[in-house]
Amino acid sequence: MAFEALTDKFSKIIKRLKGEHKLTEANMDSVLKEIRLALLEADVNFKVVKEFISKIKEKCLGLDVYDKLNPSEMVVKIVREELTNLLGSGKSEIIYQKNRTTKIMLVGLQGSGKTTTAAKLAYLLKNKLNKKVMIAACDVYRLAAIDQLKELANSIDVKLFEMGTNVSPVEIAKKADEAAKLGLYDVLIIDTAGRLSIDEVLMQELNDITNAIQIDEKLLVVDALSGQESLNVANSFDEKVGLTGIIMTKLDGDSRGGAALSIASATSLGIKFAGIGEKITDLDIFYPDRMADRILGMGDILTLVDKVSENIDEKEAKKSVNKLMEGRFTLDDMLKQMKQIQKMGSMKGLLKLIPGMPSISDEQQELLNKEMRNFEAIINSMTPEERANPSILKNSRKIRIAKGSGKTNADINRVLKKYDQMQMMMKQMKGKKGGMLPPGFKF
Repeated sequence: MAFEALTDKFSKIIKRLKGEHKLTEANMDSVLKEIRLALLEADVNFKVVKEFISKIKEKCLGLDVYDKLNPSEMVVKIVREELTNLLGSGKSEIIYQKNRTTKIMLVGLQGSGKTTTAAKLAYLLKNKLNKKVMIAACDVYRLAAIDQLKELANSIDVKLFEMGTNVSPVEIAKKADEAAKLGLYDVLIIDTAGRLSIDEVLMQELNDITNAIQIDEKLLVVDALSGQESLNVANSFDEKVGLTGIIMTKLDGDSRGGAALSIASATSLGIKFAGIGEKITDLDIFYPDRMADRILGMGDILTLVDKVSENIDEKEAKKSVNKLMEGRFTLDDMLKQMKQIQKMGSMKGLLKLIPGMPSISDEQQELLNKEMRNFEAIINSMTPEERANPSILKNSRKIRIAKGSGKTNADINRVLKKYDQMQMMMKQMKGKKGGMLPPGFKF
């Protein structure tokens, strides 16, 4: 994940800072030096780092943090505020038009992922924000771009407006705008052509589309893996076209995070959305304050709550917990719960959202994925009676299940142990006042 190395460094800096009994100019300078080095190693633009450190030092002096009872907490608070500002505080929201279609044009270089991002954005707006969305296919140059967009739009049940490759992008945009008005669409997303480099023909085409249909948002799709080069791209597009924001893709990759931290500060453009994976569902609204918390190792409970509400069926979850408390919880129920949690994303990503939780390696994540696949294969190889009443699973039954699932008796015993642990945990929670369950769960 992007920022992983930076988060590790910040966590160590904060831990050491909290160990100081008193904050002095000497140890404060040492902390700022470490922060500066951590940001530079994360590929943050040098000028951005210099200004960031200067603001922290200025605020610390202005608030007399050296004389406070908890100076380390004050410094962490200031660093968090400045990180939030660095990531574009107050610039991340899309302003949707109330009485007409909101028009969003995606721009960027070839290979930045605009077409896929157009579909991801349509999915997010439709399923999370309840918007009626249309996509306009205005990339008439790249081979099979329209076919790709058509396939993606069909997969998420979103209307695609296209006129083939023999019509100018400006004309397609005009017709799409008319169709969106007639169809009372809330949002029109315009997928434009990319180029291998910045060129005047591309910029003029984008400006012609803007002038033709009154574009509300011009969002640059940029790859987090491109590092500081993304800053040059953003400045060029902003100068020629006048951007309103950024969509940062591949924030789940191995980038050091410098692009996200540099681009928002150096261009005064907010990051509106963040791509966090390859699936159509892997685009999130970007919240600068939440990302600042994650970078500082403070977790991100609000995003975790969002993921739970989006992916967990509340009725099914309540039903499963009640069954657990009443001793009616089956292996089928356990498998359903595990699948619902799996829908929220990788365990590695989820742990990062919980304050104080240790991180896990890619190898550990793969072991968890393998265990989940094993559990599913084993449970599916059982009879309905065995899934409902695991206590009847004697050795002869386990041998049959092992053969049917291609696993071993030891694998089957691990499933049963996990099942017993869940039941034991719920029995322990039942006796606690208030329990540890979310509101609304009865037992």
